[in-house]
Amino acid sequence: MPETSGSPGPTPETHVIDFRAAERLLQARDPRGAVKLLDGVIAAHPENTAARLLRARAFFAAAQLRPAELEFTIVLEREPDNAFAHFALARTYERQGRADQAKRHYRLAAALDPNPEYLKAARFDG
Repeated sequence: MPETSGSPGPTPETHVIDFRAAERLLQARDPRGAVKLLDGVIAAHPENTAARLLRARAFFAAAQLRPAELEFTIVLEREPDNAFAHFALARTYERQGRADQAKRHYRLAAALDPNPEYLKAARFDG
């Protein structure tokens, strides 16, 4: 088979560009497009927690709750003090009708960060 010349495979710079483009796609309400870009980034850099968190947000926005749950869980295994990931996982559980699990993660989010949105969701008064 002849050797092909021209465009080399993805580079670290390409992955950064894809990550930034995925952020913009998610902001533009194209979560599926964001997921497609992030799949390549995560395949090349599975340890990249920021990319996993962004992909989890994109899955959530696309109502793909099981993949979102998996990604948020991976992020929390690596960063157990990530209040946003706890909050987002709680929202994911809530959308799945898993209120007890949601409540636990809402409370963890609020304990880690007294963000008013997290405190309200945690419902410490009830």
